[in-house]
Amino acid sequence: MRLLLVHPSALMYSEIFLRLEPLGLERVAGAARDAGHEVRIVDLQTSGVRELAREFRSFRPDALGVSLNYLANIPEAIGIAHAAKREAPGCFVFFGGHSVSFVAEDVLDQAEGAVDAVVRGEGEPAVVSLLAAVRDGGVDGVPGVVTPTGRGPAPQMLHSIDSPLPARDLLRHRRKYFIGELDPCASIEFTRGCPWDCSFCSAWTFYGRSYRKASPEAAGAEMASIREPNVFIVDDVAFIRPEHGHAIAAELERRGIRKRYYLETRSDVLLRNTEVFQRWARLGLSYMFLGMEAIDAEGLDLYRKRVSPDDNFRALEAARKLGIDVAINLIVDPAWDEERFRVIREFALAVPEIVHLTVMTPYPGTEIWHTESRKLTTRDYRLFDIQHAVVPTTLPLDVFYRELVKTQAVINRKHLGLRTALGALRVLGGNLARGQTNFARMLWKFNRVYNPARQLADHDRPVRYELPLPRHLDVGDRRKLYVHARSATGRSAAQDAP
Repeated sequence: MRLLLVHPSALMYSEIFLRLEPLGLERVAGAARDAGHEVRIVDLQTSGVRELAREFRSFRPDALGVSLNYLANIPEAIGIAHAAKREAPGCFVFFGGHSVSFVAEDVLDQAEGAVDAVVRGEGEPAVVSLLAAVRDGGVDGVPGVVTPTGRGPAPQMLHSIDSPLPARDLLRHRRKYFIGELDPCASIEFTRGCPWDCSFCSAWTFYGRSYRKASPEAAGAEMASIREPNVFIVDDVAFIRPEHGHAIAAELERRGIRKRYYLETRSDVLLRNTEVFQRWARLGLSYMFLGMEAIDAEGLDLYRKRVSPDDNFRALEAARKLGIDVAINLIVDPAWDEERFRVIREFALAVPEIVHLTVMTPYPGTEIWHTESRKLTTRDYRLFDIQHAVVPTTLPLDVFYRELVKTQAVINRKHLGLRTALGALRVLGGNLARGQTNFARMLWKFNRVYNPARQLADHDRPVRYELPLPRHLDVGDRRKLYVHARSATGRSAAQDAP
């Protein structure tokens, strides 16, 4: 069969700070291609809708799959589905991905017949069975598949994340992927899942708190196949198991692979496993993202981070000693007043690290989706992008956005002052010499993208597709939140926790 896979457009946050290759979609493409299907990918982060239309007409796919890892892309995806059905009514259209897994039935209803199925859970084990069922007729019995007539069997998990290999060759504009100054930048996955249970996050509910590791040999071979000089390690929490991080490092050392790396981890993991991060710093680990989320114990307890403020600040000091640049994320609660924003600005200016702000957002699949007592002020999918307020704000909404952007702008200027600008210019010059303009464009787009008038106006756009209302669920038994109920080995998910 001919399969066309589509990644939707970039979100607001991605317009500036990063544009990542669609690794999950590449892996789904790899699984389908390994099974003998002809596959193409269009990434609307780097291509226009006209290119998608030309590809659809020339390729004439039997099936069209759209990746929906972000709620904000759902209206766009439904529009793509309707366009596909108008062009080729017999084309089988399906959605898959992290976010749509939690709202599958609602999205099928909203699509009004333009979407034939939604794949819940991991796409790699589902896509081959789904395409076979499409060919033979009758997809209702495919594990993880939801159709307008109901749910099929429970989603299946990969037993090993060593395969399928991502079909990176199907991306036409690979030089457009970057994260910060790492330009261009590829992505790779060493582990999948997260054994923690932060209340604002849906990674653990999606994977059922399971945790799987790629073999060092497979990780080394895949890294050797990547042409880009920079690589983002996409693991939810890198190097939870230090022996695994050391084993992959040894494989890269054996192969003589040298790149620059960016990863995400937790403060307690960094403090507990400092030696593995030190080894990776020698291999080229340049940047690290730490989800601090809050600067006080009350905030950390609210989000169930299971770390203390002292842990966070000791982790920052440890990263500084290792020579790794750190980006911190803090969650902005819509309940903040002007004084709280002022305190955060003072903190951001007092530390050398980059500070990012994301707005607290109850997402389907998170615990706070069911426990957040504040009513949603909007159900417009497009505003669920961690850059807009979707629950009531203490400040008037226009003042909230003004304070938010003011705080972000202060942080931005800190990193574009004279001293840091000179360093940025050196990096910029090197990137431009190689024909890479992503980082340069990022530096000058802030005021256009982060604009309180724009964010406020986004609330006044006509709304056609709305997020379903939260359904009452007793989260005392958190397994009710899971998409994948068991780990890949068949053990209970709790047994995979560190």
